Amino acid sequence: MKDGFEVVGIRETPREAPVKQAGRYKGAPFAAFFLLFFILFGCLFCHLIGTKDPAYLDLKNCSVPPNREFLFGTDTMGRDLFSMIWYGGRVSLFIGIAATFVSTVIGIIFGTVSGNAPAWADALLMRIVELLLSVPNLLIVIMIQAVTGRSDVTGILIAIGLTEWMGIAKVVRSEVRKLRKSEYVIASKCMGGGFFHVLWAHLVPNFVPSVMFMAVMNIRNAVLAESTLSFMGVGLPVETVSWGSMLSLAEKALLTNSWWIILIPGLFLTVTLSCIASLGNELRKRINRRQSLL
Repeated sequence: MKDGFEVVGIRETPREAPVKQAGRYKGAPFAAFFLLFFILFGCLFCHLIGTKDPAYLDLKNCSVPPNREFLFGTDTMGRDLFSMIWYGGRVSLFIGIAATFVSTVIGIIFGTVSGNAPAWADALLMRIVELLLSVPNLLIVIMIQAVTGRSDVTGILIAIGLTEWMGIAKVVRSEVRKLRKSEYVIASKCMGGGFFHVLWAHLVPNFVPSVMFMAVMNIRNAVLAESTLSFMGVGLPVETVSWGSMLSLAEKALLTNSWWIILIPGLFLTVTLSCIASLGNELRKRINRRQSLL
């Protein structure tokens, strides 16, 4: 009788082996990450790595090529380039990070105000942003320095921070226009939530991924702007050690055929900017991939 019965219904089929997904970190720029970590570590602990005082003028050893005593050689004023690289990198990176913080805060506040403003005010604020974007940033920085008369670290980072916020403001404005009619935002306003409460509690968490990529790239732009200004002679003074001020001696180095004075600071600057750009592009890809899955 057993042979006369047949089990009907859903027949269980053997499960296929799960497809092995690509590694989460496949294609990640590990080399850029470790190089940037090494440079940041050296700049943060430059007092332990530096073998000599970067500001000491050893006039007996001007334009000395790399050797055992001076690992990276000396500049035209006898300063040790090895120590200057790490101390100068700390100044340049501090300017880049601090200027990016200033520009990010300004961009978020300006973009949120524009996104919540009436149509005519929003259009006016966006025209101001587009007008500022049409002017080269370096020209605006030079104008700000001419008005303030400051060429120290604080003056440079504030001037750069005041010129890098426009792109962030446009992105934030677009996100706020999408989120301002959300139920949780309206409920927060009805319960008495002020502008900054709604901004930091409800709006910022939603557009942080969109702003992160621009903030990372702004760090690169700020470091490059400081180096360019110092190279042009309108940035930090020579006595303030930074990668830009080190490159400002390029003319004298070329006249004395001291290639190491240009090559070593330029190499560190190029590698740092390339690593930041690689990490920024990887961050952008991950953000786009995450948004496509939503």
